[in-house]
Amino acid sequence: MSSRSEELFAKACELIPGGVNSPVRACHNVRSTPLFIARGQGAHLFDLDGNEYVDFVLSWGPMILGHADPEVTRAVAEAATRGTSYGAPCEDEVTLARMVTQALPSVEMVRMVNSGTEATMSALRLARGYTGRNKLVKFVGCYHGHADAFLAAAGSGVATFSIPGTPGVPQSVVADTLLAPYNDLAAVEELFKTRGEDIAAVIVEPVAANMGLVLPAEGFLQGLRDLTSKYGALLIFDEVITGFRLAYSGAQGRFGITPDLTTFGKIIGGGLPVGAFGGKAEIMRHVAPRGEVYQAGTLSGNPLAMAAGLATLNKLQGMDYAGLEEKTHAFAGELEAILRSKGVPVQVHTIASMFTPYFSADPVESFSDVQKCDQELFTTFYKQMREQGIYLAPSAFETGMVSFVHTDEDFARALDAARRVTF
Repeated sequence: MSSRSEELFAKACELIPGGVNSPVRACHNVRSTPLFIARGQGAHLFDLDGNEYVDFVLSWGPMILGHADPEVTRAVAEAATRGTSYGAPCEDEVTLARMVTQALPSVEMVRMVNSGTEATMSALRLARGYTGRNKLVKFVGCYHGHADAFLAAAGSGVATFSIPGTPGVPQSVVADTLLAPYNDLAAVEELFKTRGEDIAAVIVEPVAANMGLVLPAEGFLQGLRDLTSKYGALLIFDEVITGFRLAYSGAQGRFGITPDLTTFGKIIGGGLPVGAFGGKAEIMRHVAPRGEVYQAGTLSGNPLAMAAGLATLNKLQGMDYAGLEEKTHAFAGELEAILRSKGVPVQVHTIASMFTPYFSADPVESFSDVQKCDQELFTTFYKQMREQGIYLAPSAFETGMVSFVHTDEDFARALDAARRVTF
């Protein structure tokens, strides 16, 4: 007998391209049907058939407080009674902007937008407008949303489906995107030696979290800071995933690196559709209407998202990030030991509240290393874990997420499921 998810997916395929509104959700690459979710509560999801899952996806990162957090939910409900959209300023957007600037010293001014894609797109436009240059350096396998300039050799869903990255994108657009391997500082230095006067910015995920989870090599981020400063380019940290998750002060606070611009995602809106970009006031003053670099959005600073963001950041200020990291690292270590005991080549990368199992015996330090991992082993692992009520991202190019509300019982349940996986 088919499940309600299977029935609804069949209908969705007739009405929505691929049956989903974001590609990786389709679960094609793990030969599965997507689960249609009825509700989320804490660290758990419930599908339309009433099955319960321990959630290690967390809406791809932002639900660090878990689903339906009472304080966030209350804030959204109260805001909704006052109206869902004004197309005009509201007090909460000023308060939230202040909280972001206080959390990350490199961000002196911030502009609210509606998604991570919009944030990175706007930051790039600002960098080009500010420097008067056109070239962008990005890293192979890093994903910065689906704006045209970023789709050259991107990670996340682009990598999952092995899409070349440019159908529908004019070659002239990506011609200004210069590529380098993640963690290869020498390659970036060579780009600057040959094209330095044309490079407006380097954009980087300070921890690469869209090709699984690849940590920055020692000196890599500082090297990028030094190179961009030397050649007059801007350093953009894409903290859509790491912002307020790697630490309250983001990756830049954890690693002690000061970027020129930073982009944020849905975590600053409690999981609602929101994003932001910000940085030094000297640069941000070039954004319209103060400056000449145009960016706009009717729903930017939406009152529901701002209320959710304030409730989220207010709560995160008092949370035990070190304790959450300790739990996540212990879980990742036990998971790796269990899988290795089965004789499969595996390593589980982890930092803060994120983890990724790579089915490979070789070091994984770049996207080319990730591509050599055994995708069939991952598919086997994913399917059997899901059958046992453990919800993981349906792609080897995504990162597992842990929230503050995951319990010891949740971790034990996931580890017990891993013990029962057969390869």
